[in-house]
Amino acid sequence: MNQPLNKYFDHTLLKPEAVPEEIRRLCSEAKNYGFYSVCVNSFYVKLAKTILEKSDVKVACVVGFPLGACATEVKEAETKYACQQGAEEIDMVMNVGMLKVGDEIAVKYDIQQVVRKAAYYGAKVKVILETCLLTEEEIVKACLLAKEAGAAYVKTSTGFSRGGATAEHVKLMRKTVGPEMGVKASGGIRDYETAMAMINAGADRIGASASVQIVEEWKAKGQP
Repeated sequence: MNQPLNKYFDHTLLKPEAVPEEIRRLCSEAKNYGFYSVCVNSFYVKLAKTILEKSDVKVACVVGFPLGACATEVKEAETKYACQQGAEEIDMVMNVGMLKVGDEIAVKYDIQQVVRKAAYYGAKVKVILETCLLTEEEIVKACLLAKEAGAAYVKTSTGFSRGGATAEHVKLMRKTVGPEMGVKASGGIRDYETAMAMINAGADRIGASASVQIVEEWKAKGQP
């Protein structure tokens, strides 16, 4: 690890039944544990930003979530809204279907437009590939397209599909994008051992709803 474990985490709450009190608790935990950010749906960006205003915890927002199959213009609009509400990072879902049929122009354009919109507000973009739906060849292609489109990170999963992050996919993503881009592992990371496997494979950000439990495990092992 090149930083304390808590600084790897985007503390996440994206379930459809989330209520404001849970978002408040998420933000409070993020402040108390010094997580890098919270990651929420666009409806809750303003609330999270207000709670976290006097802290160094950032607000990330998902876009085109969880399917990635909405129109690019819709992703742009959601990005604009999220950034205007205070989001500093955008986790967008790639158009998986267009990648599957080999329409690289559509995939790259989709990402580029979100990157450009986010950049106008000074926000960075992570591209969610949904790796459980892709072959290794498709993962490589998606990573390269995200890199060409100017994204800051590639991310494994939404956590809402058939599977989550695997160390093997993280390692492949890191090898493909090199040191110039970030790699975020998310989906199914619920304990310290799994989190460390992702970091050792090359992840420099972890998306998890179990961030508190993972960091408590870390502390229990005698870490500062």
